[in-house]
Amino acid sequence: MFIGDGSPIEDACAIVDERGAVLDTGKASEVLARSTGAAVERLSGVLMPGLVNAHTHLELSAFRGRVPGGHGFVSWVERLITLRAELDQEEETSAIESAVSEIDAFGTAAVGEVTNSLGAVHPLARAGIAGCIFHEVFGLSTDHVKKRALALEAELSDRIGEWPSRDLAWSPAPHTLYTTDRDVVKLLVGEARARKRRTTIHLLEHAAERRAIEHGDGPAVDWLEARVRMDRNAMAWPKKPILEVAVDLGAVEPDVLLVHLTEATPNELDTIAKRKASVVLCPRSNLFIGAKLPPLLAIREAGIAPALGTDSLASNLSLDVIAEARALMDRFPSVPIAELLTMATWNGALALGRMDLGRIVKGARPGLLHFAVKDLKGVIADTRAKRTWIARRS
Repeated sequence: MFIGDGSPIEDACAIVDERGAVLDTGKASEVLARSTGAAVERLSGVLMPGLVNAHTHLELSAFRGRVPGGHGFVSWVERLITLRAELDQEEETSAIESAVSEIDAFGTAAVGEVTNSLGAVHPLARAGIAGCIFHEVFGLSTDHVKKRALALEAELSDRIGEWPSRDLAWSPAPHTLYTTDRDVVKLLVGEARARKRRTTIHLLEHAAERRAIEHGDGPAVDWLEARVRMDRNAMAWPKKPILEVAVDLGAVEPDVLLVHLTEATPNELDTIAKRKASVVLCPRSNLFIGAKLPPLLAIREAGIAPALGTDSLASNLSLDVIAEARALMDRFPSVPIAELLTMATWNGALALGRMDLGRIVKGARPGLLHFAVKDLKGVIADTRAKRTWIARRS
C-alpha cells in the first residue's frame, strides 16, 4: 500500500466507513486484529489514495487534438483563442462532462481547476470531486480589469447560484504577470488571502514571459500589442527580475500555487523554496507547447516538493496525473518512484490546502484506488494498467 506521505507498507490493510473515511490502517495482521467483524476484501496489487490533479482547465476540453503544439506558447495560445471564439456552448458543455468522467475514471479525488467560465463547477460537484475552483482574471486595462475583479462574486452568483459542494472551494486568481494588470494581481492575491483561500498563477512558463516582464519586448509583447490593440509603451512593463515582481505582489507565498516554472533558474528556485510557495508542474503540457520540461532536478535540489497537474486537453493527450509522473520518470530516472507518486497525491493535496486528501491515514477521506500491478514502478510504468476505485469519498 502506498500511503502518500510515508513509506509504502507491504501486506497492508485499510479500514474505511461508508463515507470513505479511513478508520484504521497499517500492517494487515495488526489492523485486522483490532477490527474483528469487519468485512474484508483481499486485493493483489497496489492500493493508493485518490489522485490529485493540481492544475486543470477542464473548460478547454473541447480542444483536445485541435490546437497544434511544438511552436511555442504564443503560437499555441493564439490558435486556442481563435478556436474558442468559434466554440459552440453545447459542445463545450458536453466536452466538460466527458472530461470530468475521464478524470474520475483515472482515479482523481481532487483538482485545482482554473476557470474563466465556471463551466466545470457543477459537473465536478456531481462527480463528488473535491478541490479548488480558481476563478481567473486577465487583461491589461487597469480600470476594466479591476472592475471585473471586484465583480467576481456577482458573476459567481449569476452563473452558479447556490454553491453546489462543500468539497469545492472558490477563489479569485490572476492569469499571469504579463497578461494581468499587476495592481489587479496584487488585489486578487490579497482577496484570496483575506478569505483564507489558496490562489494560483502561471509563472515562468516560457521565455517570452520573462522577456516581456524584464525587458518590455519580445514575442509575448508583440502578440499582446496585436491582440489587444495596445501600444507596448502603454503597458508599463516592470523591467526588473520577474520573480522579484511576483514577490512584490505577494504571489510567492505558501498559499499561492506557482504553476509551471519551466524557465526557473536555480537562484529563483531557491527563493521560491525559502518563501515556501506551492509549486505545480505540468510536464506533458510543457513538452507539447514548447518541447521543454521543468527543471525537476534543480527543483528537488532547492528543497521544493512539487505537485503535478495535467493542464488542459488543449495541450495534453489526457487528464491523468500518473502519465505526468511517467513523463518525469522517463526523463529523470534518478528520481525515486515513491517520490513521483507523492507528487501525484499528497503534494497535490498540500498545494490545495486539503489535509484530508492525498494520503491513507486515520481520519482522512482520500478515496482508495487499486492498481492491478505488481509494484510501485508498475503504477507509473504501465499507465494502461487497470485501476479501480475501492472506496469512494462521499
